[in-house]
Amino acid sequence: MKQLSLVASLLCVSLSSIAVEPQEVDLLISGKRVHIGDGSAQRALDIAICGDKICGISPLGEVKYVAKQRIDAKNSVVSPGFIDPHTHSIEQLLSEDKKANLNYLYQGVTTVVNGNDGDGRADIQRLSMQLTKNGIGTNTALLAGHGYIRRAVMGLAERYATKAEIAQMQMLLTQAMEQGAVGLSSGLYYVPGVYADAEEVIALAKVAAKYDGIYDTHLRDESTFNIGFTAAIEEAIKITNAADIHLHIAHIKALGKDVWGQSKDVIKLINAAQQSGSSISADQYPWRASGTNLKSAVVPKWVMADSRSHFLSRLEDPSKRAQIISEIEENIRRRGGPDSLLITAAEDESLEGETLKEIAAKYQKTAAETVLELVKGSRIRVASFNMSPADIERFMVQPWVVTSSDGTDGHPRKYASFPKKYREYVQQKSLLTLPQFIQQSSSKTAAILKLDKRGLLQTGYFADIVIFDSERLRDEADFAHWNRLSSGVDYVVINGKLAINQGQYTGLLGGRVVK
Repeated sequence: MKQLSLVASLLCVSLSSIAVEPQEVDLLISGKRVHIGDGSAQRALDIAICGDKICGISPLGEVKYVAKQRIDAKNSVVSPGFIDPHTHSIEQLLSEDKKANLNYLYQGVTTVVNGNDGDGRADIQRLSMQLTKNGIGTNTALLAGHGYIRRAVMGLAERYATKAEIAQMQMLLTQAMEQGAVGLSSGLYYVPGVYADAEEVIALAKVAAKYDGIYDTHLRDESTFNIGFTAAIEEAIKITNAADIHLHIAHIKALGKDVWGQSKDVIKLINAAQQSGSSISADQYPWRASGTNLKSAVVPKWVMADSRSHFLSRLEDPSKRAQIISEIEENIRRRGGPDSLLITAAEDESLEGETLKEIAAKYQKTAAETVLELVKGSRIRVASFNMSPADIERFMVQPWVVTSSDGTDGHPRKYASFPKKYREYVQQKSLLTLPQFIQQSSSKTAAILKLDKRGLLQTGYFADIVIFDSERLRDEADFAHWNRLSSGVDYVVINGKLAINQGQYTGLLGGRVVK
């Protein structure tokens, strides 16, 4: 009996020693304000990382770990890395000097989407190989663009596609989807997308749907440029229903006084469509000013058809001048007038920071005549200050809206959208709670894009994590200093490795092409 008792005691000691044996991990993050990304309240947790994935999550201090590296984040917010569903960073990622994507890392963004507005390349495999070889600072997902594909098949022709041309476009999109595109993007406001009818887009969206992709669209109209804002929403819903595909509306906004307040009608349309079975989401940047190139902003689309030489020829044609001037004047009005159009990027840097009204005064021409002169030269980008705070806030609180930047040179949104949204709408206005902001910036976006094992702090998920100071996270960029890095992000983990450590970039190029 004594022998059995001794064996039992030894067994208990042995089991006890096994139970408390520390787990070996590569990185351990310990925090009291951990947000897993699903909208729930913060928790006190240890997050263990092994290789590129989260290998353990446990109540703070409950499990013993032996970690090669530790981060004490007890006074900071720990969150899934943010995901930006609408950027224009592909050239940056393919470059030698900007491939780290620091402007996004310092916002807490670990994954960006490229190929929006219909511009995404269709040679996804080649592009993915280029990005991987170059090394990239953030992850990126890739959309194939309707505009890119249409241009490859029929140039800038101002007409509907034939059945044969649509078949060619479908073939190119099929290849793109098989090579890893997460969906189809369109820019139906831009050339050449503006020349397509809904049936053409539906035919392509059906291809993307076969591969479980999404349909991401810059609406045909966010104002009163052609069919109108609400009609453009109705067209997008028609496309998604006909193709049986998820609709994602890019940078949703009511652009210009003509449509201020129409956010109410648009929200009703989207909610009604969802109740009827449509799958719809949208993204939004937290700025009153939009941004695009001057030509797209105010020059009539028919003037841009066919080729650059045709475009310039039409501008010089005396028989067309009066009509072009008249349409430009009306488009300037739609955007708030010449004093609402700010030049943000130009080859002639003396133009930057000036309004169209100021430049017209220097040229001693009308605003429309000044536009005609400016668009003959190199590309010029403008910001249009034309959105209502009420519309912005009305869209922002919708459960189907997520955070984005639509980042482009000259506009501070490229460097500051996520911190600005946090500072202005969480800290100052309390329009959103911190868990809502984080969810809108991570897991909801990952779910929309159908990204595999990203967007949440969860065991088995890729370790994309941001740690920031809730008092110091802020946007530093403005229109006078559009490329200032944001502040307050202390650590960024990309696929298990530290890209930012104690506020300093480590030199890591740990991003991947993701799907």
